[in-house]
Amino acid sequence: MTTERRSPLSRSRRPTIKDVAEAAGVSRSTVSRALTGRGYAASDVRERVLRAAAELGYVPDVMARTLKQQVSRSVGVLVSDLRNSFYAELAAGASREARERGYTMVLADTSLSAETESEAAEALVALRVAGAIVTPNSPAVSTYLSSHGIPVVEVDRQFAAGSTDGVVVGNRVGARTATNHLVELGHRRIALFIDETDWTTGYERYHGYLEALGAADVKVDPDLVVASGWDVADSRRRALDMLSGPDRPTAVFAANNVLAEGVWRAIGELGLRAPEEISLVAFDDAPWMSMVSPQVSAVAQDTFNLGATAVRRLDERIEMPDTDSVTTVLGVRLVVRESTAPPPMI
Repeated sequence: MTTERRSPLSRSRRPTIKDVAEAAGVSRSTVSRALTGRGYAASDVRERVLRAAAELGYVPDVMARTLKQQVSRSVGVLVSDLRNSFYAELAAGASREARERGYTMVLADTSLSAETESEAAEALVALRVAGAIVTPNSPAVSTYLSSHGIPVVEVDRQFAAGSTDGVVVGNRVGARTATNHLVELGHRRIALFIDETDWTTGYERYHGYLEALGAADVKVDPDLVVASGWDVADSRRRALDMLSGPDRPTAVFAANNVLAEGVWRAIGELGLRAPEEISLVAFDDAPWMSMVSPQVSAVAQDTFNLGATAVRRLDERIEMPDTDSVTTVLGVRLVVRESTAPPPMI
């Protein structure tokens, strides 16, 4: 006669906190304190509980804990377009910082869609997240989340400055520095490719461009300010039109990495030589800019740190919900590479 050895738990049943308590020889409340770190548990007891939980394969029921505490240890991160390396890097920085602070990150790509952004915000409310980080498309998402008692940090751009926290970069300074770099090289016909001027990013970069031209007594030509859409294809089409004309600019400042890629593609298709015939400088130092030839000059921002800083600010807001809102401005720097040079001699 053979006997069959059975494991303490059926494979079809998840181990519970009661199972861990029995295996460790302690109460369920002691297990809870040992696993969460909330409340006192002697070090030898904590080790015994952790060992028992590991051996049983115990995983805390996050949803049950959320229902009991009315809030989870998760944070929502809503970004505009994960195909753009900028937002992917921002999300990576937020993810690492959230993990180090004991949060689970819920990530959503809104694809610059108001409807998708609204649906994602509703999902975060349903999940009872502890807080949210958003790259907002409008004031609506921050207003909605805040109305449900969810702390919000707007990152990269702000619509609710003064009522919610924000983490941004020195957009105006960066744009002014990039444009001034072209002015100092001798350029006077400098085109600006920009997606919009309603958001804080576009508005500040546009005004940084104007300030640099004004300081150098260079008259602004409205025909050189190009509203070039939201993607590479739109920017490329507009750049092909502008750069194929007889009175083309000698330099282009592209206000983000996506627009810069469109301009770069147009330069190549037209057979123009950069920087001999056309100079290009961008805001956002995307990885491809140092991989092409000539390498592209760009305003660099620490995008990873942008996401990490947003999580730190959110964690502080969760801990101190009644303090005044804060906007943190991170620095930028111009990285001069091979795509900028004095204008061609006429």
